[in-house]
Amino acid sequence: MERGRGRRGRTGPPAWLTAGLRPTPAPVPRAAVARAALALSAPLAVGLAADRPAEGALVSMGALSSVIGDTADAYRMRVFNIAVPQLFGALGVTLGTLVFGHGWLAVATLTLVALVSGMISSIGAVASASGLLLLLNAVVGAGLPMPDPWWKAPVLLGLGGLVVLALTLLGWPLRRAAPERAAVAATYRTVAELYEAAGTDAYQEKRHAVTASLNQAYDLILARRARQHGRTSSLARLLAQLNVLVPLLEAAPAADLRARRLGPLPPEVAATVRDLADAVETGRTERPDLTLPPSSRPAEKAVEHALRHAVTVVHEAEPDPYGVDDRLGRPAALTVRARRAVRTMLLSAPAWRYGLRLALCIGLAQALVSLVPVPRSYWVALTVTFVMKPDFGSVFSRAVLRAVGTCLGLVAAALVLAEVPRGWWDVPVMAVLAALIPAFSAKGYAFQTAAITPVILLLSDTLNQEGFDLVLPRLYDSLIGCAIALVAGYLLWPESWHSRIGDRLADAVADSAAYVDRAFRPDADGGGRLRARRKLYRDLSAVRSEFQRALTEPPPTGTRASAWWPLAIAVERIVDATTAARIRVAHGAPPPDPAEVAAVARELRELADALRATETLVAVRADLPGDDDGVLAPLRQEVRAARAIAGPELR
Repeated sequence: MERGRGRRGRTGPPAWLTAGLRPTPAPVPRAAVARAALALSAPLAVGLAADRPAEGALVSMGALSSVIGDTADAYRMRVFNIAVPQLFGALGVTLGTLVFGHGWLAVATLTLVALVSGMISSIGAVASASGLLLLLNAVVGAGLPMPDPWWKAPVLLGLGGLVVLALTLLGWPLRRAAPERAAVAATYRTVAELYEAAGTDAYQEKRHAVTASLNQAYDLILARRARQHGRTSSLARLLAQLNVLVPLLEAAPAADLRARRLGPLPPEVAATVRDLADAVETGRTERPDLTLPPSSRPAEKAVEHALRHAVTVVHEAEPDPYGVDDRLGRPAALTVRARRAVRTMLLSAPAWRYGLRLALCIGLAQALVSLVPVPRSYWVALTVTFVMKPDFGSVFSRAVLRAVGTCLGLVAAALVLAEVPRGWWDVPVMAVLAALIPAFSAKGYAFQTAAITPVILLLSDTLNQEGFDLVLPRLYDSLIGCAIALVAGYLLWPESWHSRIGDRLADAVADSAAYVDRAFRPDADGGGRLRARRKLYRDLSAVRSEFQRALTEPPPTGTRASAWWPLAIAVERIVDATTAARIRVAHGAPPPDPAEVAAVARELRELADALRATETLVAVRADLPGDDDGVLAPLRQEVRAARAIAGPELR
């Protein structure tokens, strides 16, 4: 009986194939659900009332793009995330409309648009959404007949984006800075959970949560400051409250080491941090009486000093807007960042490679639908575009999930097109289907695809009146699009199945060596050390994301990622051990011998060089003598553990 269960476990689908089919636990975003239902159904109702259903469908299509792209928290970022992609979408549908029905000209135009779309997608999140909408709308414009004159389609699609934007801004007078304040308070709460987990196996997981929360909070606040002239006291206070977490985070690794040796930290530590979170969220300025157990060890002193400083800053009513240290990541002016991004994009080999991959796939898809006499549609190129998005995950797994999600969505679409009469019944049906998009998007890509597919089909049917005959051709189109993406966008490009995770990990190890050098240098600049540490943790977070994406790839990439994953964890522990040692020195522990520091840094640089030179993990004995009772003893132990990790030979 037991053997039978084991055989079934071994013969079942591999984890990298089924990972995306498990729904991610996530709360239902009720405001987004209501907004999507209204934004997509109201234009249809207006179009039907005016006896112009096709034009109402185009407005709903524009609203659909904005509903999918409205993922930010801060209102200014949401305006930016909706408005800028809509401008690119208007350009895309204009180009597509102008080449509709022109054969080779349509193929060449969409191929060029795909190249530009792929390259600008490498700049950042907003640029990625803009590149996606540029290409999607160009594909739609080249594949569906649009109303005359040529400018009407981009205006109607843009109007749909304005509808979503207007609905989004209805809550602005009530919330305003609430997303930024809530993000800072949430970061405090993750820090409280981190201290509660000190000394346990859950510490690393909580530290990852802190890094993600801190990154999000900095991004929200600094992005808002970059768009305002001058400095406001409310944002200055939030930034000061966020910056004051840095000493607490630096003390956390030392506290974790102390908890592993002596037992859990006093519960007053986490309770105090949670009280600070409540003060940040409510704006409370009354300073409480801070009661903490007496501290005698360097780690305990570091935590106490950091907490007292945090209490002082959080309850300060009006900090000086010009006295806040925002050197930890304040962005340059928007024009400067735009010039840097364009220059980096044009000189980036990965941006060119991705642009060429996307252009090849779109060119093949559009050639098929434009030149081969088979009943195909724009849906092939549309499928390629969604599958090939690089910042959404593995191309291979997305192709599989896209196929599964499309099949599920087509079942729902078939029921609607077969049983629901066209006309006013489209309005309540669209409201229900649109509401499912934000609810299902948080569950995973396959679920998002299943929710979006019937919406697009219903809108397409309003434009070309094909009815139930849409269903099977769209299934064939989706499968062909997935096949093109897999072959021309995945298998033909060695970088797809020879992952570059080793290079990314090697860079992180080299940065760790530099951090070790800087942390114990007597003349090191404190601000520079803090910025280096923040950058290193951001880079490690990016490496972790790269690994998680690689784990969903089929062999050999997924196998290699599994083998190298323990080393990625070891590098994170090395950074934590370095920070813990530095904090102990800052609070009274004897400083390490410079020769011992140099030996650790040299060992890390050798590890980085080895990672760049091979794809095979080989165990290396690290001889790192030193004081077993000194502050660097835990760090030397982590470095030895990293060098001792071995994996299977992968070629």
